[in-house]
Amino acid sequence: MDGGGRIAIGALSKHTGTNIETVRYYERVGLLPAPARSSGGYRLYGTDHLKRLNFIRRARALGFSLAEVQKLLTLADQRRRPCADVRIVAAAHLQDVKAKIADLRQMQRVLKDTVARCEAGTGSHCPMIDALYTDAEAAARRPATVRR
Repeated sequence: MDGGGRIAIGALSKHTGTNIETVRYYERVGLLPAPARSSGGYRLYGTDHLKRLNFIRRARALGFSLAEVQKLLTLADQRRRPCADVRIVAAAHLQDVKAKIADLRQMQRVLKDTVARCEAGTGSHCPMIDALYTDAEAAARRPATVRR
């Protein structure tokens, strides 16, 4: 940040590694407050914007959805930060992460098995293609799981 405490959107983008369009989007959806404007109409961001954008980026890097980020920001904005409420949001997200990890492990097992069956394949019959057809049919018969 410069000595004046206000920077343009390009500098904010560079400081945080956030795409300019993403910064504008976060403003539109209310995650980032609208900045002051210069006499020429340019957005001028302050230290609070920089901190908030870094918070958003870190939360997104941890896999929090935009709705979860909004909840966390709302809690962070409260004078008395209710840690128990933050814990509820984080615990729910942790459960989602664990479910995704389990799904990824299952995918890894299926792909590993399928690739192993394909290793010797030199003919026109492909176990991978068969597995994709078979797994798609099996998935269509399984009841859908609901995820947040």
